[in-house]
Amino acid sequence: MHSEMETIRCSIVRGGTSKGIFIMDNELPKEQELRDKVILSIFGSPDVRQIDGLGGADVLTSKLAIVGPSTRPDCDVDYTFGQVSFEKPFIDYGGNCGNISSAVGPYAIDMGLVKAIEPITTVKIHLTNSDSVITAEVPVKDGKARVEGDFKIDGVPGTGAKITIDWSEVIGTVKGKLLPTDNVKDKIIVDGKTYIVSIVDVGNPLVFIEAKELGMKGIETVVEIESNKELMDEIERIRGEVCRLIGLVDKAEDAKIETPYSPFFAIVSKPQDYIAINGEEIKKENIDIVSRLLFMLKMHKAYPITGTVCTGAACRIPGTIPNDILNKASRNKDTIRIGHPSGALDVEAIAEVKEKSVKFKKIGVYRTARTIMNGDVFVKKSVLK
Repeated sequence: MHSEMETIRCSIVRGGTSKGIFIMDNELPKEQELRDKVILSIFGSPDVRQIDGLGGADVLTSKLAIVGPSTRPDCDVDYTFGQVSFEKPFIDYGGNCGNISSAVGPYAIDMGLVKAIEPITTVKIHLTNSDSVITAEVPVKDGKARVEGDFKIDGVPGTGAKITIDWSEVIGTVKGKLLPTDNVKDKIIVDGKTYIVSIVDVGNPLVFIEAKELGMKGIETVVEIESNKELMDEIERIRGEVCRLIGLVDKAEDAKIETPYSPFFAIVSKPQDYIAINGEEIKKENIDIVSRLLFMLKMHKAYPITGTVCTGAACRIPGTIPNDILNKASRNKDTIRIGHPSGALDVEAIAEVKEKSVKFKKIGVYRTARTIMNGDVFVKKSVLK
């Protein structure tokens, strides 16, 4: 025992194309302000390098999962997601992360919160951030979640056991509605210029805009987009105005401070050939839509799972920008393939579309996950005061 530090049990876990710090709820203080103070210390925030903590100094690796027994009778576990800023002393609990969510089922099984039933264990996960439920189907063997398998996802080296996650119950996380404004398209006016967007809320709210609206081709690289300060500022002003429109902030300019994580911002275009980050050639005939997605005022190097499920859902809603982009053949398929900077991924989006309603039967995505480390993290006793 160290006289000046306390230990907290935690795990480093990869879920899909993200990596997070997983902590059992009973390891943390109950009082929220102190809890956040401890979490920031664990991550080494605020510091752009997170050099004095476990954070990875990247928006995809500065993620938090708090897991514990379920407070809902219809679920197996509670899961709270946090996006930990490395620039400010701030944790954004306003959204969900699908990649991190994909690791919650395996983690809960390995930690003994859920009984392992071979060959597949179904885990009902209560997303406390939005008080909604996702269902994970986790392959298991010998009482633990399987790690080895032949399923490959772009953005992660190697292969792993295939985890299926159904998001069809996570609709309307902000205002309880699939379309927060009740419109399939909205006009957003910024600095006297009008932009046409679609705002859809499944998993997380997303703002969809066609690439040409921003003077883009839609296949630009992460570096090309992030290095264009004028474009990045334009995107954030549009996103801020959407935040004001749907009631997340009073003033559009406050969005970057009060809700930097959500909603995501997706720049979509018709299928095109392009080169992925790893040098792989993505052919237009193998994808149904191209998207470049931003969150936390940064470009996503791959594609977030909540963004994936929302994009799949938007493609099924007549009149939205993603639906307009899809060709006839793509509309008739159960699975939509999204081209992103690191490659492509599938979303199974099955919906019953009537005149003015869309009912989702399944919004399924597939991931791999594994625990990288279990151990103790040291926190200064002065932080706990």
